Amino acid sequence: MEYLEVLLPSATLAVLFYFVMRTILNADRSEREAMSRARELRVEEDRSHDEPTETSGPESGPDIDGTNSAK
Repeated sequence: MEYLEVLLPSATLAVLFYFVMRTILNADRSEREAMSRARELRVEEDRSHDEPTETSGPESGPDIDGTNSAK
């Protein structure tokens, strides 16, 4: 029984350390996945904004004097 009393605190700390590290690593993995998804969405959004639209022509923009004559 003396050995158990001596090893129990160290074993308890080892188990606690394992669960804390597992939680930290899982949180890090989840954050990296979320950042990757956000980066992909941002790239897709940038691509969609860079594509020309059908309304982008001289009739849809303002005239030289700054007014819009298409109205």
